[in-house]
Amino acid sequence: MIKPLQYIGQGLFYALFFGVIGYFSTWPTYTYMQPDETLIKLSFGHAGQLKEACRERTPEEIAKLPMYQRKVTTVCPSRERADVVVELEMDGKQLYHVVLKPTGFSHSGNSNIYRRIPVKAGVHTLKARLKDHIGDEFNFMHEETVNLAPGRIMVIDFKAATGGFIFKNKNAT
Repeated sequence: MIKPLQYIGQGLFYALFFGVIGYFSTWPTYTYMQPDETLIKLSFGHAGQLKEACRERTPEEIAKLPMYQRKVTTVCPSRERADVVVELEMDGKQLYHVVLKPTGFSHSGNSNIYRRIPVKAGVHTLKARLKDHIGDEFNFMHEETVNLAPGRIMVIDFKAATGGFIFKNKNAT
């Protein structure tokens, strides 16, 4: 007699458990983005230029060194890199501005950024700028008119080797 009651109790417990799981799988609803919004993701890593220029050793300096050190002819006074400054504008208004410090103990690593910026959907002019050296002028700029559809994601990447900023439209997941 105990076995059938155990099976009935276990069945009721499983039904209750599945009911709770089913309820919370559909409610409360989560809205990733508003229906009239799109998302801009600014995400990349970039190493700034060295703060101090490297120089070549003179023949006299090389002659004074031990034989095992003579192969290195370039001397860099510091490995420290410049801060990376990133600005993003949309339709002439600044969306984002950041000064990124280099990583690492010697401040010689990449400056990394990951930023999510929700904006209204529509046709907009985006301008991205980056400065990776000591000085006032930006050495990488990209301006593009894009159609930001609702529910889509615009990814902004940066690759110095290919000329700078890359704008990509993606489907939201």
